[in-house]
Amino acid sequence: MRFASLGSGSRGNALLVQSGRTRLLIDCGFGPRALAQRLARLGVVPEQIDAVLLTHEHSDHVAGVAALAKRFSCPVYASAGTRRALARRKIAVPCLEDIDGTTDFVVQDLQVRPYAVPHDAEQPTQFVVSANGLSLGVLTDAGSVTASMRDALRGCAGLMLEFNHDSAMLAQGPYPARLKARISGGLGHLENRVAADLLRAMRGDALQVVLAAHLSETNNDPHHVATCLSKVLADTSTVWQIATQQAGSDWIVLRA
Repeated sequence: MRFASLGSGSRGNALLVQSGRTRLLIDCGFGPRALAQRLARLGVVPEQIDAVLLTHEHSDHVAGVAALAKRFSCPVYASAGTRRALARRKIAVPCLEDIDGTTDFVVQDLQVRPYAVPHDAEQPTQFVVSANGLSLGVLTDAGSVTASMRDALRGCAGLMLEFNHDSAMLAQGPYPARLKARISGGLGHLENRVAADLLRAMRGDALQVVLAAHLSETNNDPHHVATCLSKVLADTSTVWQIATQQAGSDWIVLRA
């Protein structure tokens, strides 16, 4: 199994996961032209996407999904709450299939386990994707960490983990007070130290690679994130990368 970020941040998000001939996107926050360009960098064309999993309805995660599903008739999986939120925003997504947030399902060669997270969306859902005995855990857009989230991610070989903001940078930065409160609140985004604490609990022989994601371009610094990752993963064999808004990441391979 391998995965790559097409771009991660407040201006668009998409994660490509592949096992065998199966390719799925987790979120599709880029329009058709940008999506095609970002996929091309990884040697993939849009018509090769077999399915899309939506985490929630915010525009940086769904901006391109309707166009992709309409043109290539690929199924889109989302919680009932996300579907209702899309309908209220008059985003018509064809081939939309409900997931209940607690039941595993299969997309060709990939097993998908959804799990709930605290975020200011109607029914936000993150995912653990598995194939051939390996699992990739995805956690972005969460304001805090719960015991059930830790349980869902335990034993993963790969982890895409939100390091959204540095608390001091957010407090001293230009955002209005209401937006600062939203970001730092329990339904907002993970602060660096909170993400680092979760990662520390995930340390173990199974964890091969961590992809830090959804960094704020205003309220975080990649050097801060790199410092967190280096400290937490010191004396382990786990490697790490940081996904950027513009370039995402290269392919990352998980090995049995």
